[in-house]
Amino acid sequence: MPTRLIRSVIPLPLLALVATALAAGAPKPKPADPPPGGNWVNVSDPTVNPLVAGGKKLDWPGNTAGVAVDSTTGDVYMVVPGQGLWKSTDAGRTFARTDDGRIGGRCETAFALNVDPAGGRIACFMLDGKCAMSLDAGKTWTPFKEMGRNWDYAAVDWSGKDVKNIFAARHEVGGEAYLSTDGGESWKLLFKDAEFDKTGGLGIFDDKTLVRTQKGKGIERSTDAGQTWARVSDLQPWGRVVRVRGGVAYWLSKDGVLVSKDKGATWAKQGTAVDASIGPFFDPKDEKHLSAAGPKGIFETADGGETWKPVTPLPAGFDVPMAGWFTNVGWDPGRGIFYASRMGKPTYKAEAKPQG
Repeated sequence: MPTRLIRSVIPLPLLALVATALAAGAPKPKPADPPPGGNWVNVSDPTVNPLVAGGKKLDWPGNTAGVAVDSTTGDVYMVVPGQGLWKSTDAGRTFARTDDGRIGGRCETAFALNVDPAGGRIACFMLDGKCAMSLDAGKTWTPFKEMGRNWDYAAVDWSGKDVKNIFAARHEVGGEAYLSTDGGESWKLLFKDAEFDKTGGLGIFDDKTLVRTQKGKGIERSTDAGQTWARVSDLQPWGRVVRVRGGVAYWLSKDGVLVSKDKGATWAKQGTAVDASIGPFFDPKDEKHLSAAGPKGIFETADGGETWKPVTPLPAGFDVPMAGWFTNVGWDPGRGIFYASRMGKPTYKAEAKPQG
């Protein structure tokens, strides 16, 4: 029957009631799924997809494999395997290659890209690719001497104008650690320990003063460039690299942030425990404002680690199978943005209101 005849037979109020009843009984549309693993937005596809479409070859495992942020500017550095290091100066909206062909491979750990906390300088310790350092925010690069498949992670002494001192862990060679005092032009083997390969971590303060850790050994320190070592603390770090800002060293542990103000001679636990082995990251405008990340996500503190607030879980499919391994995280505290990358997956960003 034509609709106009139905309307002429059935009063309009009754039609309204029938329509309401039918709508109530109809299946409701399923709400849109939330973004996987938190409020993460893919920022790498606009860079990676045109490369692939244009015939550029990406090395294994494809997609992206590393991210870091200069916290003083918010500049973002992103690794595309086989296509080098890319930089964004607009919070991840656009990227441009910045390595002049000096960077290759991928990041095995969250400490492969080492950014100077004071800003403007970055060192890249890559796996299965070329490694180099820039002292002018990616404009020019100084290559490191190749060491086989190269590195898992490294600590850099950023204290001077000339960056010379590096303490680094090689990839899958039984726990070898090397020292360079000439900016990566040469490397000296300091020790080899299979347990260090699994659970080790390290830090550097100058050409003579180093620290290291591994399961069950607390913190050991050397003041003679690694010739001899002495145990200086029973505290047990699990972060892979000591991060030094303003002469103060920070090392993540399962019990909280470990802090040294005397080049690693003594250590004290600061604040409460946080389930994080990536970081800590610093706010250059507030020494008590830190962040860190682990398998359960990203955490932030506004009181130097006394309390930690969960910010967001990691993106879906991201993992941290060992302390500091595979997943990379960067933080732009000025904009309140976190970035995350993992070998073979896109790079994402998530915005979180900065703590005041």
